[in-house]
Amino acid sequence: MNLHESTESATYRATVRSFLVAHLPRGWRGIGALARDEAHDFLAMWRRTLYDNGFLGIAWPVEYGGQGLSKVEQVVLTEECAKAGVPTGIPNDTFSVKMLGNTLLRWGTEEQKRHFLPRILSGDDIWCQGYSEPNAGSDLAGVRTRAVLDGDDWLITGQKVWTSLAHLADWCFVLARSDPGSARHHGLTYLLCPMRQPGVDVRPIRQLTGTSEFNEVFFDGARTASGNAVGVPGDGWRVAMGTLSFERGVATLGQQIAFSRELARIVEVAQANGAIADPALRDRLTGAWVGLQVMRCHALRTLGTEGHGASVTKLYWSTWHQRLGELAMEVLGADGTVAAGWPYELDDGQRLFLFTRADTIYGGSNEIQRNVIAERILGLPREPRSGT
Repeated sequence: MNLHESTESATYRATVRSFLVAHLPRGWRGIGALARDEAHDFLAMWRRTLYDNGFLGIAWPVEYGGQGLSKVEQVVLTEECAKAGVPTGIPNDTFSVKMLGNTLLRWGTEEQKRHFLPRILSGDDIWCQGYSEPNAGSDLAGVRTRAVLDGDDWLITGQKVWTSLAHLADWCFVLARSDPGSARHHGLTYLLCPMRQPGVDVRPIRQLTGTSEFNEVFFDGARTASGNAVGVPGDGWRVAMGTLSFERGVATLGQQIAFSRELARIVEVAQANGAIADPALRDRLTGAWVGLQVMRCHALRTLGTEGHGASVTKLYWSTWHQRLGELAMEVLGADGTVAAGWPYELDDGQRLFLFTRADTIYGGSNEIQRNVIAERILGLPREPRSGT
C-alpha cells in the first residue's frame, strides 16, 4: 500500500473526523478515561451510533449491509477512531465483524451471507471463536473436538478453552474434526454453532488481572444445521487460517495507535518519577518508539495480502508489546510491586505488564509463528516432531 495520502483517502478522513466531532461528547478524553461501568454503557451506545451512520463493515458489499469502500478507507477509519480514543465497534466485533464476517464473504454460501451478515452488523448476533483446546492451543492442527453428521445436523462434542467472550456470545465458529481417521490439518470442518442450547456449557476463567474475558466451553452433542458448515467439509483448516489472516489485518493499524498511547503514558510516568534521567532507560523508550513506526509501515505494506505473512505481524507486535509491559514496570520501579489500591486494584502500568504476558501465547504462540515463518515462508526443513 502507498504510504502517502491520496485525495480520496484525505476526503474520507475529513468525513470521519467530522463524524467523530459531531457524535463524541464535548471534552471527550478517550474511553480509557471512563470508569468500567461507564465504559460498558458508552460502548453499547457507540456501536449503535457507528451502525446507524454506516461505519461498520464499510468494505463489505452494499448488498450485505456494507458501504462497498476499499481497504484504504478501512485504514483511515481505524486510525481516526484510534486517535480519538474510541473503537471501530466493541470487543465482540473482532470476532463478529472483522473475523467471521470477512470469512463468510470469502467462503460462505449465498444463503449464509444473506442470513448472518446483516445480523452481524446490527449486533443481533454476537460471536466467539472455538479454536483452542487443552491439547491444541497454538498447535491448532491437534484439534480433537469431533463433529459427526447426523441426518440434517452436525453433532459437536469436545472442549474448547481460552474462548474470549463465550459467556456473552449467541454463536461460535468452531473448528472440529469431522473425519475420524484424519490427522493434523486434514479432515477438519469449520462450523457455525448456536451457543444457547442444551449441550453447550460455558465456564469463565479468572485471570491475574481479576477479570474473566476467557472461558472454557464444553460441547456435549451440541447441534447445528448441516448448512452451517463454511466451505467444504473436511477443508476447514484453509478457512480457519483465512479467518486468522482477517484478524491480523487492518486492526493492527488501530492497535499500533493504542500502543502509542500506552508508550506516551509510560514516558509521562518516567518524567514524573525521574526514571527518564537513566540514559539506558531513555534509549529503550526511544527504541520502543522506533518499533512502533516499523509496526505501522509493515502493516501498511502487507495490507490486503493473504497467507503466512500474518505470522510475521503477530510475532512482531506481540514481542514488542510484551517488552513494553516489562518497560512499564522498570519505569515504575519499586512502586510497581505494590497494588494501587485495596484489595487488588492495579494501575495502568501494572495492568499492562500482567496482560502482555499472554501476548506471545494467545492467537498463536511465538514458537509456532517462528515455525510457520521458517517452514512455510522461508522453506526451511520442518522442525523434528517428538517420536520421529
